[in-house]
Amino acid sequence: MSSVFTRIINGEIPGRFVWREDDVVAFLTMGPLADGHTLVVPVEEVDRWTDASPELLSRVMEVARRIGAAQVEVFNSARAGLTIAGYEIHHLHVHVWPSNSMADYDFATADHDPDPAVLDANAEKLRNGLRAAGYGSEVPTD
Repeated sequence: MSSVFTRIINGEIPGRFVWREDDVVAFLTMGPLADGHTLVVPVEEVDRWTDASPELLSRVMEVARRIGAAQVEVFNSARAGLTIAGYEIHHLHVHVWPSNSMADYDFATADHDPDPAVLDANAEKLRNGLRAAGYGSEVPTD
């Protein structure tokens, strides 16, 4: 059975994509810690990050780095937070979000009912930042 992320990648479930390439995609999470909180996900279903090939893991982390740098710029944050957990969905994914302190790492504070209009605006803001950083070919139009 396909993971929920595979279903999002395949368009069976809507997603707010900010990055799309052959091996890796990124879309906003439905439970953000901050505006622009993004999940970077390999297209290939890999359960644990330690099971990913070095090449795939390297690509996931490079995309996460690019997204984090854009988040710092467009959301005016001190840093980009990053974590890999993987307990809730068994498909490798890296959380990347704008962060201003260690308090921003508390997943208990995630917004589980975000305003769809705010998510749409945050996705577009991040897409524009990624395009401005020179990644237009990987950034979808919506």
